[in-house]
Amino acid sequence: MLVAVLIANPERPAITDAVLAEARAVLGTDHQPRILHRAVAAELPVPGGAADALALTERLRAALGSEPVDVAVLPADAHRRKRLFLADMDSTMIEQECIDELAGTLGLKDHVAAITERAMRGEIAFEPALRERVALLKDIPVGAVDGLIAERLSLTPGGRTLVRTLRAHGAHTCLVSGGFTLFTGPIAETIGFHEHRANRLCVADGRLTGSVEDPIVGKAEKRASLIELRDRLGLAPADTLAVGDGANDLDMLGEAGLGVAFRAKPAVAAAARARVEHGDLTALLYLQGYAASEFVG
Repeated sequence: MLVAVLIANPERPAITDAVLAEARAVLGTDHQPRILHRAVAAELPVPGGAADALALTERLRAALGSEPVDVAVLPADAHRRKRLFLADMDSTMIEQECIDELAGTLGLKDHVAAITERAMRGEIAFEPALRERVALLKDIPVGAVDGLIAERLSLTPGGRTLVRTLRAHGAHTCLVSGGFTLFTGPIAETIGFHEHRANRLCVADGRLTGSVEDPIVGKAEKRASLIELRDRLGLAPADTLAVGDGANDLDMLGEAGLGVAFRAKPAVAAAARARVEHGDLTALLYLQGYAASEFVG
C-alpha cells in the first residue's frame, strides 16, 4: 500500500474538499482522506507498490499544478517514521546563506552570493568555490559572527517543531552543513539538534585567515555522515531522512530512505524523492504520517 500526502503552507491553507476530491479521482482510490491538519495537510491510502510511487506523484502534481499544494506518494510501511534525520543549514534550516552574510560585512555580499548561487545550482564545483569565497573573508573578526546570528539570520518556519518532534519520537538529529561550525554550533543548539557538522574556518589573533581546514564538508562528506550515523545507530537505509536545497546535498538526499528537496534549486528538486515548495519544514513531519496534534513545539 502507498500513501499520497498533500501539504499546504500553514499560513495559506489550501487542502479543500475540492482538492481532496480531485486527488482521489486522479489516484483512483476509494479510501477516505486522513486529515493531518485541517486545510493544511492530509493523506490518502492508495493501492500500489513502491514502483508506482513516482508515476503517481507526477500524475498528482500535474493535476494539482495550479494549487499551492505539495504532493508526494510514498510507501506506507513500517519505515515511514524515520529514526535518523540529517539537515542542511543554509537556505534550509535557516533562510540565509551564512557565507554571503559574512561577506556583507566587507561590502562583498553580492559578489560572493553570485558564486554561492552557481555552486548551489551545481554549475561550478563546490570545494574550489568555497575556498575562493573564504579567501575573501580574510581579517573579519570572529566576533562578527555573533552579531550576524543575532541580527541577520532567521530560522526557517517549522524547523524547531520538526526537530523537536522527531527527537521526542526517538530520532537522532544532525545538522550537516557546507557552511561553518561558527554558525552551525549556535544554530544547532537553538533549533535542538543532537549534533552538528560543518567546515572549520582558520582563525589567528581573533580574525579569519581566509583559509578553511581540510577536509571540506561537501557533497561526499554529507553522504558519508549519513552512512556513518546510520551504521553507528544500527539503522536500515529506509529509516533515514535528509533535507537540503543545493547541489552539495544531492548525494545525501539520494542515500537517505527519504530525501526531501526543500525550496530547492531546479536540479535538486528534479532528483529528490520528494520536494517541498509551498509548505514549511513541518511538511517533513506530514510526509512521515505525523498529525499536527503530535507536534512538539
